[in-house]
Amino acid sequence: MHTLAIDIGGTKLTTGVFREDVLIERASCATDREGGPIWMLSQIERLAAPWVSQFGIQACGVGFGGPVDFPSQRVICSTHVEGWNDFDLISALRDRLGVHSVIDRDTMVGALGEGQYGAGIGVRPLLYITISTGIGAGLLTDSGLYHGADSFACEIGHHTIQPDGPECLCGARGCLERLCAGLWLERDYGKHASELLKDESFTRSYVKPFAQGLKTCIMLFNPARIVIGGGISKAGEALFGPLREELARQLTPWSRARVDLVPARLADDAILWGALALVQSHASSGKLLRP
Repeated sequence: MHTLAIDIGGTKLTTGVFREDVLIERASCATDREGGPIWMLSQIERLAAPWVSQFGIQACGVGFGGPVDFPSQRVICSTHVEGWNDFDLISALRDRLGVHSVIDRDTMVGALGEGQYGAGIGVRPLLYITISTGIGAGLLTDSGLYHGADSFACEIGHHTIQPDGPECLCGARGCLERLCAGLWLERDYGKHASELLKDESFTRSYVKPFAQGLKTCIMLFNPARIVIGGGISKAGEALFGPLREELARQLTPWSRARVDLVPARLADDAILWGALALVQSHASSGKLLRP
């Protein structure tokens, strides 16, 4: 069986093909934030349509960079790109590619990927956090992904760290995403995050609000492990060392909650692998993908 996997992000679009559990094809392109859904669908068709024809693909998993109403399988919105409000991406992919699809928020899909194929194998509950253009998370438990009552669980990027901090795209002030995401680091400091995090003094300052956000997650969810992915996680120990130290300073002294903090093993492909797992979980549970 061949499965199409799609990762729709604020910075790039990535597509891939799996033959069973082997990634055999992969292609990506930069995201045009002004292009909206029509541009994105055209790029997906350009990259994936030849594979669909070549391999006879019938199933597709999608990680979308924004809130998704999982029960209805519709995009709620994108916090970075206009035009996605209440968008029926499943029908659009059916019309363009002729495939059955299942979709979830990219951070939820990333949690599945790392939980089944990456740094979280056999570890539950697993909290996956991505730090890239924005910040989000997914919580994988023994029962599966935790979506919450309205599919808004784990939107950690928009909880307030500094009430009097700078204004975020969401309209609030001092959000974790506003203080720590790559988009804002580049706008605030004029350098890419990869360059900024080479400066030890900058990193020591950067990890303070980031650790505040992680402390909240640990006290709320008590995960067995936190896996951090996204572009900023590629800084490696230059980031993770100071982050672990700062988190240890901030954690409530009496708390015995474990702190197991590791980088994503699947790097840029966590969401592709999660998309595969998403399709597999629907197939094994007997749920029908919408035609």
